Amino acid sequence: MSSQPARRRRLEVEDIGDIAVVNFVDKKILDEQNIQMIGDDLFRLVDELGRRKVLLNFANVEFMSSAALGKLITLHRKLQAVQGKLVLTNIAKDILDVFKITKLDRILTIAPDEQAGLQMF
Repeated sequence: MSSQPARRRRLEVEDIGDIAVVNFVDKKILDEQNIQMIGDDLFRLVDELGRRKVLLNFANVEFMSSAALGKLITLHRKLQAVQGKLVLTNIAKDILDVFKITKLDRILTIAPDEQAGLQMF
């Protein structure tokens, strides 16, 4: 048996038409290593897989550190650079409050639920 720990999936990606719908596996996105892996996986969607429409569904997420916000901004910029679009949905009230305080709600497209988010593309 290998001593290398299996890399746990942090994201589940489902394609709905030409939109990559991303669901987070973890309820808490807090530690730096997890945030780095999530960021890498999200960036790969755009950089390697050529995705232009990405919907992030936060339905499962209860807590998120500010370091994770940086990854979202980077993803948003990557998509903007290729005429793509990022939409965030189902954000818990506490996390949404942070988005409002940091004014990220003015930069990022936020929808109340996945269905509304899909219609924003």
